[in-house]
Amino acid sequence: MRRYSRALMLCTVFAVFSGFYVYSKLLNSDASLGGNHGPKRSFIPAGASRGAADKTGPKNIRWYNRYIMRQRGQAEAGGGGGSVQSGPEPPMHLAVVACGDRLEETLVMIKSAVLFSVKRLDLHIFAEDQLHASFIEALESWPGFIRSRFKYTVYPISFPSENAAEWKKLFKPCASQRLFLPLILKDVDSLVYVDSDILFLQPVDRLWAFLSRFNSSQLAAMAPEHEEPRIAWYNRFARHPFYGRTGINSGVMLMNMTRMRSVFFKNDMTSVGLRWEELLMPLLQKYKLNITWGDQDLLNIIFHHNPETLLEFPCRWNYRPDHCIYGSNCASAEEDGVYILHGNRGVYHDHKQPAFRAVYEAIQKFSFGTDPVTSLLDPLEEELLKTTHTYCGKSHALFTKNLASSLANANRKSPGGR
Repeated sequence: MRRYSRALMLCTVFAVFSGFYVYSKLLNSDASLGGNHGPKRSFIPAGASRGAADKTGPKNIRWYNRYIMRQRGQAEAGGGGGSVQSGPEPPMHLAVVACGDRLEETLVMIKSAVLFSVKRLDLHIFAEDQLHASFIEALESWPGFIRSRFKYTVYPISFPSENAAEWKKLFKPCASQRLFLPLILKDVDSLVYVDSDILFLQPVDRLWAFLSRFNSSQLAAMAPEHEEPRIAWYNRFARHPFYGRTGINSGVMLMNMTRMRSVFFKNDMTSVGLRWEELLMPLLQKYKLNITWGDQDLLNIIFHHNPETLLEFPCRWNYRPDHCIYGSNCASAEEDGVYILHGNRGVYHDHKQPAFRAVYEAIQKFSFGTDPVTSLLDPLEEELLKTTHTYCGKSHALFTKNLASSLANANRKSPGGR
């Protein structure tokens, strides 16, 4: 009996000491950070006072650590206030060529592009030397909030030195400069080229979006020269190959210039493909006695032999007097309105097509910072009503069909807009 009492006492003593040992270990573990190597260190959140940190117990520290880990997880997933910000969106590139008396016309084109565009524009202006100072003076005089939407570079007219004179006098002065843009702007991937007599009635962004529609072989986009073969020029008069049924018009041209610089183009001069810079001069030498519209004809020949490389966009993106002078024949404009107006043959500056001239003068007279609806749209609609004695004037509603929504967007970007 005595033996059992001693055993029970020993077990009790052992249990008591074991309990003290375990309690001591737990206490030391909770009072240290990262093990039993020194006193506890309080983590003080940024902006918190020392007193608040001193009162933070083990439970609050564990809650704070869970909160930090949750915020870190959200940041890594791209959410929450700690998400990584992406870089600025790349700008859209827009090029134009101006020679002779095209200074004012080019400035009005640029005005329309900047007025409606959403993303930032990089402008590439190719001009004769005597126009450089005038472009700089005019663009620098625009309000600061407008100049913040674009940047510009003015370049000299530049052709291959051995044939410069021949290229410069081809068709209108300097027009063939557009053929050499992929070779001059070597650091630019994609580009919208427009003639100086273009007016944007919709954001450039919507035209730029056609780049995402290119398949793996397409490297340019243009509109057909005409919609109606019975009155089209190329299929009736051309003495050279041309693209499709009615040819293409190069007044508005979207280019993936990286592809243009790398592709070997099929042609009717050699049995092997030629690069862009190898193709142009031989093509001119072969067809220069048979072409009427200069560089546009050369583009038609190139895309005739390489139709898989071209994407056609609807005529509403290149609406010309030919689309209304004999009656309306641009179905996409009739459905959705005119997106880009192309005043070729000088119709902005004579009285042959007063509806086209009315749009040009409305944009020319518009002052940045004023309400675009009352300062541009309302006067334009009033002037267009005076043109209904002409075929194009009868279609004037197509010019303003979507203009109100474009101007509403422009108004939101102005200093007084919301």
